[in-house]
Amino acid sequence: MRPARDTADIGQLLRGGPFHLALRAALAARGLPLHRVQHRLAARGIKVGVTSLSYWQQGARRPRHPESLRAVTALEEILELPDGALLRLLGAPERGSGPGRPASRSYRALIDVGASVEQLLGAMELPPDGGLHSLGHHERVRIGPAGELRSRESQQIVRAHRDGVDRYLAVHHGDPGCDASRVEVAAYENCRTGRVRCHPATGVVVAELLFDTRLRRGETYVFGYGVEDGTGARSGEYVRGFTYAGGQYMLQVRFDEAALPVRCRSFARTGPGAPPTGLADLTPSGRHRAVHLLEPSVRRGLLGIAWDWD
Repeated sequence: MRPARDTADIGQLLRGGPFHLALRAALAARGLPLHRVQHRLAARGIKVGVTSLSYWQQGARRPRHPESLRAVTALEEILELPDGALLRLLGAPERGSGPGRPASRSYRALIDVGASVEQLLGAMELPPDGGLHSLGHHERVRIGPAGELRSRESQQIVRAHRDGVDRYLAVHHGDPGCDASRVEVAAYENCRTGRVRCHPATGVVVAELLFDTRLRRGETYVFGYGVEDGTGARSGEYVRGFTYAGGQYMLQVRFDEAALPVRCRSFARTGPGAPPTGLADLTPSGRHRAVHLLEPSVRRGLLGIAWDWD
């Protein structure tokens, strides 16, 4: 028999939400682990992963696809809740995202392939808001002997703005002609590679990097990963998009001796198609003929380095 207080708490959450807390309380009251819930959904012909169920109860993502909404209806039956009790809560925006969560921009507003990125995230039931914001990001890009984007390496310092964050979503957009199916993502430090999905038409790759621990709100984490490409046409720029403001960003582009540009410059843009601002000439230096930019506190938008071959 459930304690009276638990029953009262569930009743209050079912009346006023938010959805994720109501779902979490109902799961706890029934004592059902997520893998058993998944099996019961599968028995009803509904395919939902344990990761998605976990995101729903954490508030990292809200069910919105038709199959996900079917799952919510089935959950009401499995958890012995009144018809429509959970589904009704999805009709209102979630409350309680908590202080410290930075304002963000959607991928669609940020990059011209943003719709493809969001399509891949939706198919993987991954939240566009990964629950993290960047404190520091050092990125090194290598341009190959044919002028192609050969590889890039990233080391990041992030802070969680909610509990339970255990992964980062790495997005790679290859140059025209990129064969996204041949792009490789490798985990280097304090993480491992999870699911990797690609959008061949746009050369977009989205990869999960799974942390070695589950972060609590306010905790920081350091991790590193790399992307091997080399499948696209001759590259003329490298651009990094930022959905959140804040944090330091350093970009270094290293050129092969067989393919040296005649001019390099750094720039910023507010979005795809926007005119570049903050233009500054950069001179390749050092044994590896590298250029770099350093932004102490990034703004939402785009930062990058462009170069001319002739």
